[in-house]
Amino acid sequence: MVTPAFLSVALLLLLPAIPAQNNDPYPIDVVVVNRIDGTPDATYRTDVVYRGILLGAMRRLMQSDSDFKFTYTENLDYGPYLESVNGVAGNAEDHTYWELLVKEENGTVTWSNVGIGCYIPQANDQITLNFTKW
Repeated sequence: MVTPAFLSVALLLLLPAIPAQNNDPYPIDVVVVNRIDGTPDATYRTDVVYRGILLGAMRRLMQSDSDFKFTYTENLDYGPYLESVNGVAGNAEDHTYWELLVKEENGTVTWSNVGIGCYIPQANDQITLNFTKW
């Protein structure tokens, strides 16, 4: 007679192996662009762990590099909202805000449809925080 325990073990042996994920950090770049004020672009290197969020990488960057600073607020519906970068804040009266662009390793640049609390960077992504107008 075949027992349920035997079937469970047999089923596990038949499933393809799922590799364990490596939690070693991998590099990403954060580029701050502010063409409105004519500020030179600034590039910062930081890292993120597998499936880690951009907000964590930005916090790590701020702890390790005194030239990089940012603030955000929590929106009850949408999560963290990027308010300012390096002392420059978006302003509703001026119609300015910080947009999030992503340049992948293959060179493709996309506008992120999620914010800093949801975006999950891939190794060697170039994250652009672009100060712009709507």
